[in-house]
Amino acid sequence: MGKILQNGTSTSHDKTQPTAITVSAYYRVHPNDRQTFIDAVIPEMIAANQLEGCIYYAFSQDLTDENTFHLLEGWADEEVYERHENSETFLTALSTVVKNVQILDRQGVRYAISKIHIDDPRGKVS
Repeated sequence: MGKILQNGTSTSHDKTQPTAITVSAYYRVHPNDRQTFIDAVIPEMIAANQLEGCIYYAFSQDLTDENTFHLLEGWADEEVYERHENSETFLTALSTVVKNVQILDRQGVRYAISKIHIDDPRGKVS
């Protein structure tokens, strides 16, 4: 039986929609704080995906390090991105992580996007 796609989660996004703002980040957390981190970001991820103007908002666990998490966000415009950054759910998750999770490494980049290109390299394989 296939996985059910649930509205408001990262399984229901469409990355082919145009985005004006994209955020790419990763967090490497202390092993003892991994579950605290997960518990803080899941409600935020669900809430963000339900915001009008959120194209996608997805956290994923690294396949080679269970304590590293990748974040990819896509927003329709600057206004909706700022609304998200000031939302109660975002600020609650941020506060929980800052106060309760030892972040061993973190990098984040925000991109202003002028044009997107759909990427599908499968045609390179015969």
